[in-house]
Amino acid sequence: MKIAIPRERREFEKRVAASPDTVKKFVALGATVVVEAGAGATSSFSDQDFKDAGAEIAADAAAALKDADVVLKIQRPMTKEEGNDELALLKPGAVLLAQLGALQNKDQAAAFAAANVTAIAMELVPRISRAQSMDVLSSQSNLAGYKAVLDAAAEYGRAMPMMMTAAGTIAPAKAFIMGVGVAGLQAIATARRLGAIVSATDVRAATKEQVESLGAKFVMVETEETGEDAGGYAKEMSEDYKKRQAELVFEHIKKQDIVITTALIPGRAAPILITDEMLAVMKPGSVIVDLAVEMGGNVTQSKPGEIVVTDNGVIIIGHHNVPSRLASDASALFAKNLLNFLTPMIDKETGALALNWEDEIIKGSALTRDGKVIHPLLTEGGN
Repeated sequence: MKIAIPRERREFEKRVAASPDTVKKFVALGATVVVEAGAGATSSFSDQDFKDAGAEIAADAAAALKDADVVLKIQRPMTKEEGNDELALLKPGAVLLAQLGALQNKDQAAAFAAANVTAIAMELVPRISRAQSMDVLSSQSNLAGYKAVLDAAAEYGRAMPMMMTAAGTIAPAKAFIMGVGVAGLQAIATARRLGAIVSATDVRAATKEQVESLGAKFVMVETEETGEDAGGYAKEMSEDYKKRQAELVFEHIKKQDIVITTALIPGRAAPILITDEMLAVMKPGSVIVDLAVEMGGNVTQSKPGEIVVTDNGVIIIGHHNVPSRLASDASALFAKNLLNFLTPMIDKETGALALNWEDEIIKGSALTRDGKVIHPLLTEGGN
């Protein structure tokens, strides 16, 4: 079995879908691993690191992908319409594993099917206990939450912790985390480590205990609604809830120095959490990091790839691809997620890949098979 790891070519992407550690483990399982030259350069993995782990180094993407049975990527391959047709380099029957943005790029599933590529969207791996080690959303969001606080601290013009000096006392910063998923929880923990007074909010009442266990205050309106869907993700709330939550946030946000927004709804645009009216009452010099900026944004004035300063001096950070800003660690974790996904499906005697199509993990994440789109969210009648 040949496993190929090409260099990522999409803008703002510095990660790579393998690490020397995962290459070594794939080779031990009997696979031939081919890495495109320079694929790990922006993640601090040299070609020599991969060679030492047992990989072959290919001169370019075409050489790496030629006859590959399995292709590992961070992001979906580029198509002819995007100017660099990576998909055309995959052989018919190849298995592609990547974060494919399946619900945002539904039309591309048809292209995978037409190329007879078995496409597996890692972001759709079901949230069940035995799949936790395969969860790329969690591994990458964890780093994004951490980095968001560091980015906020870098732009914030004051100290984060309380400091008592001979010249006077510096009050601690107040940080507000909106959305308490994996990114939000890590943001809470990081802000607390830096000495901030932290509060957090989420539509899921079940997160209250997690927030308080990290030493933060939970801010939420009382409601009978549940903000969690069957898969454990946040879902959209009623208009009445949104109105009452906005009123609560409006009063709370006036006092905050740093706000991190992390709210995403799978397959839909990110919900607006901070409106123009809220921005207008925030303190000059306060900082917001919008981690959902690439999905439409949680903040009305955030812009992808920009740091915006509002008329009243609020700084809004909208960095692209935040996990990629910690490329080495993000790559290592993503690569381990892929290794954990594939290992149970590699025949220990022959070294061949044998996908179990009855496994709920495969059923939940496979988009295409035998030239057809098969995922229920993408086929006719899917949501």
